[in-house]
Amino acid sequence: MGKQLKKKRAPEEKAGALIAVVLLVAFYVFLFLLDNAIPTNSVTVMLIPVLKKSAIFALVCVSMNLLNGFTGLFSLGQAGFMLIGAYSFAIFSIPAGQHDAVYQYFNGGAIRFSIPEILSGVLGENAGAFWGSIICIIIAGLVAAVFAALIGIPVLRLKSDYLAIATLGFAEIIRAVFQWDGLGVVTNGSNLLRKYTNFHDIKIQIGGTIFQLDTLFPVLIATVCILIIVLLVNSSYGRAFKAIRDDEVAAEAMGINLFRHKMLSFVISSFFAGVGGALLAMFQTTVQAAPFRTSMTYEILLMVVIGGIGSISGSCIASFLYIAASEWWLRFLDSGGITVMGTHFDIPFFRDGFRKVVFSVVIMIIVLFFSRGIMGDKELSFAGMIRKIRRRKEAKGAAAAGKEGEAQ
Repeated sequence: MGKQLKKKRAPEEKAGALIAVVLLVAFYVFLFLLDNAIPTNSVTVMLIPVLKKSAIFALVCVSMNLLNGFTGLFSLGQAGFMLIGAYSFAIFSIPAGQHDAVYQYFNGGAIRFSIPEILSGVLGENAGAFWGSIICIIIAGLVAAVFAALIGIPVLRLKSDYLAIATLGFAEIIRAVFQWDGLGVVTNGSNLLRKYTNFHDIKIQIGGTIFQLDTLFPVLIATVCILIIVLLVNSSYGRAFKAIRDDEVAAEAMGINLFRHKMLSFVISSFFAGVGGALLAMFQTTVQAAPFRTSMTYEILLMVVIGGIGSISGSCIASFLYIAASEWWLRFLDSGGITVMGTHFDIPFFRDGFRKVVFSVVIMIIVLFFSRGIMGDKELSFAGMIRKIRRRKEAKGAAAAGKEGEAQ
């Protein structure tokens, strides 16, 4: 019976996977055209930054969901690991000739080389910037993972709110330490890190033509990282994480090493948070520790809750909706009125700050009517959609056949 079900589901799974691949490729083609062919207008000016930022926060939300939703560890240190990733990326990608200008108060800083610049001398400018950025992004994730492993030893023995408070405290300590002038030769103290590789520097040369990958690059990196997390969640390690989330005592009784798996989840989540921080640094073009406050972690947690705790696709959907609504769709509420057909109509209560009021009300409505988030703990599945459509068709066919039989 089980084999028959698998055989029946196989075509649906294949069709679902094919649809997903086609849509993903079409999306990448659209992003490529957006960077190189589609002319700039009022829509693309807003769409491009929203797509970049949504991809970055989708990755960070999925990494947080791995820890909070799939392993059941309530951690609030995501902003701290993003800060580490952002600084690590910037430090290793500032050109050697710019160190004196960037580290002007610290004699040019301690690290005087740039990985993208070194690779550019070997592979060429465009290839060097591309592969150098990827190496720096990996380094950013690894540095964040090392910090996570160090603090995970004491804090992962805590549970629930105590773990949340400990990780939140770590994030605040890291933010303060990175602004300390004693580490200024590395972090530049409370000053900005700038002039490092950003998305606009990512290009590819085919023949004699150079193509921009400004928008495609962050989306591609975020997609690869999210796919790795999906594979992890569906592996034996992922099942162990879920067992710990559901019942630690039962999981330990089944032979699962609680501390080892918690540490693994914590380190992997921090690695991808560091990658997200590196991408955010490239997006912002400058890095400073002050913006990586507790409010950033709460914002990420809110996206996770809106999408659904334990749903990867929910986190991705919520990230786009949250960023688009807060930074694009509701922006007209701050403009003092509405413009229709070139005519501006003043509305008294449309003023600076009203956008945040409406956005807060929208979030409250979503939380009230979707108590488990938009997706709950389920995933968006094209195979599941195909199965539902076929069941409905079969049900209608059976009903029609029944009516014909009764008529005869």
